[in-house]
Amino acid sequence: MADAPERVEVAVTVNGRLYRRSVEPRLHLADFLRRELGLTGTHIGCEQGVCGNCTVLVGDDAVKSCLLFAAQADGMELTTVESLAGPDELSPLQQAFKDEHALQCGFCTPGFLMTATALARRGSVPTRDEIRGELAGVLCRCTGYEPIVTAVERHLQARRGEGRG
Repeated sequence: MADAPERVEVAVTVNGRLYRRSVEPRLHLADFLRRELGLTGTHIGCEQGVCGNCTVLVGDDAVKSCLLFAAQADGMELTTVESLAGPDELSPLQQAFKDEHALQCGFCTPGFLMTATALARRGSVPTRDEIRGELAGVLCRCTGYEPIVTAVERHLQARRGEGRG
């Protein structure tokens, strides 16, 4: 008879809410968010840290959640795409994506939104090329990066009071 798999206790704060779970030590953070917490906005693409579709914030940093184990996130504060919108309206960043037609099929959108959220939290003033560089870790298989870059640029400008918001 095989021994029961080892379990570890994990306590994380996700989108301002504390969760405690007993999980397998090698459970990826992306799977933890989706399966254990039901936060399915974090998409899983390559599971190798290449596509960036699973990007979440750990603190204020954009992190590919398929490269972390849930146990490594113990005690951390995480932010997922579910945190962005209110109950009845899109966040300004999501609205910029909608307005600039940057959504396409939508599979990669959570990764772009969370990467852009991390960029916005830094409060820096990136150039369009720097925005492109920041977003380079997220792959869109539909192509059409220009509307995505424009949406992020527009959002960052609006935060500074420079743009059309």
